[in-house]
Amino acid sequence: MSENVKLKDALRQMLAVLEIERQAIAGLDLDAITAATRTKLGLCDRLESADLALFDEECRAMSRAARDANEVNRQMRNLVAANIAARIDMLSGSPRLYGAKRRAAAGA
Repeated sequence: MSENVKLKDALRQMLAVLEIERQAIAGLDLDAITAATRTKLGLCDRLESADLALFDEECRAMSRAARDANEVNRQMRNLVAANIAARIDMLSGSPRLYGAKRRAAAGA
């Protein structure tokens, strides 16, 4: 199998894993998120050693799509984390400590 075909295969796998990760985040499935992260890291290792000269327009497009999908997933993770933090604050009846320290330092 040529290097270009292997590269395209890895990029297609990355796009598929990013979609799986998005669904796992939406479903709050920690095991699936963890598995997707492991797979992404393995694919990153494979892609890291790729010769950039082999990137044709299709590879560049898949690479951009993977970057964009990863950014969407990152934003989703951050929203979920902020939502959980707000719920914990509401349940505990107190704001997060580091937020209070920052406000106190700004006022001093």
